[in-house]
Amino acid sequence: MLRKTNKTLIYFFGALGGMLYGYDTGVISGALLYIQKDIPLSDFMKGFVVSALLIGAIVGSGLSGPLSDKWGRRRVVLLISIIFIIGALCAAVSPNALCLVLSRMIIGLAVGGSTALVPVYLTEMAPTHIRGSLASLNQLMITIGILVAYIVNYAFSSFEGWRLMLGFAALPALIMLIGITFMPESPRWLIKRNRENEARKIMKFTRRNEEIEKEIQEIKETETIKESAWTILKAPWIRPMLIAGIGLAIFQQIIGINAIIYYAPTIFSEAGLADSSSILGTVGIGIVNVLMTLVAIAVIDKMGRKKLMLWGNVGMTISLVVLAIILFSAGLTTTTAWITVVFLGLFIVFFAATWGPAVWVILPELFPLKARGAGTGLTTLFLSLGNLVVSLLFPVLSSAIGIAWVFLIFAIIGVFAFLFVAFFVPETKGRSLEAIENDLRNRK
Repeated sequence: MLRKTNKTLIYFFGALGGMLYGYDTGVISGALLYIQKDIPLSDFMKGFVVSALLIGAIVGSGLSGPLSDKWGRRRVVLLISIIFIIGALCAAVSPNALCLVLSRMIIGLAVGGSTALVPVYLTEMAPTHIRGSLASLNQLMITIGILVAYIVNYAFSSFEGWRLMLGFAALPALIMLIGITFMPESPRWLIKRNRENEARKIMKFTRRNEEIEKEIQEIKETETIKESAWTILKAPWIRPMLIAGIGLAIFQQIIGINAIIYYAPTIFSEAGLADSSSILGTVGIGIVNVLMTLVAIAVIDKMGRKKLMLWGNVGMTISLVVLAIILFSAGLTTTTAWITVVFLGLFIVFFAATWGPAVWVILPELFPLKARGAGTGLTTLFLSLGNLVVSLLFPVLSSAIGIAWVFLIFAIIGVFAFLFVAFFVPETKGRSLEAIENDLRNRK
């Protein structure tokens, strides 16, 4: 099985869970325009249908870390694939709002699991010198999933096929289920389970020979420390990393990106654009999202995670402030709808090139091997909470205070995110995972 596997496939199938996360978060934006024609939804219920996925994701994030530390990364990904398939098919045949909400919660279990586990798997499979670029594949697959969702939405919009939009997610989930059966386990997890020979064989696919023995020795040295995952996470020396990880996870979600991903077609439709034109506008945003993530992959191991996020904050905040000023002046009209497309696209440029991939890269880097699954799961739980708040409140706030004020609030949050990164987030570029752990312990 392993002999037939090459490192390209390892990274592709390792990151495919990100595509499913992107698809299931992006598809609801277009489907929502047509769901309410069959299943009437209030503003609150719109938010609830969207955010139901995040309720499940909170549970999935919390469970996936401990399960992956116990069962292995690969087995949990297999389980996630099955849950994705079940949830997508249930959503496609939902007869009412309750069934749709429950189906989205099932999908959310898989979404939460993939957000916690995919970055861990990619980080542990990647050699140090290109770890940032390879771990960024998760965000690239998320953006590709969002783009595919927008294209599928547009393709099915002519006959308002929201059930097909939601059910289509079962196809990539099936591909992931088949592909992951041929993928290797994380070598770091194997060494932790005293399966060093298996780990060495797997590392030969992704590392130079001279790197393997050194890395195995570093991993074994950290393994001599007899602590459980939760003992480590409660220790004072790990607290700065927990603060950094939780803060990054929350800010990434409340900075405004999810309002755009979930509700852009609704915004454009309310401005007077036809439903199909509204969805087409999001396809353009999705393309920009993918292209700029490719830029991030090219530069993240050169510029570093921290500098990239600081520059991104500046660009995102300026985009939102200018957009808010325009909407305050002219309101949401057909003309300003297309201006909104442009400035939301500019926001996406900065987010996709910086905060989008950088957070997924740095989260698993912050935690030691024995607590990496649990630590990343805990931080992505807060990530899902932030996502839940935005998706649930955005339609209500937009209706209550106007969309211009909402974008201005996102801009203010961007300023706080800049300050948080500047003062609380360490740079992890170019350092082995074990070196980062040893530095934390020694510093304390």
